[in-house]
Amino acid sequence: MAAGTLKHKHLKLDQRKIDLAKRYFGVTSEQEAIDRALSLLIEEQHLTKALKPLKGVLKGDERPWPYR
Repeated sequence: MAAGTLKHKHLKLDQRKIDLAKRYFGVTSEQEAIDRALSLLIEEQHLTKALKPLKGVLKGDERPWPYR
């Protein structure tokens, strides 16, 4: 787990989504799956922000930003 403040949370979450995340990340712990999914979301946000200045640089690429 990344360094940071850990807090106990009591949440109602979709078990199917948790099970999918566990399989995707290859972990057995629900906490680890959720932590990795949140880390992946943060990483995606950083990448999108870093790539934003490149918008329109690729000639002939008419796709709207952000790419999906």
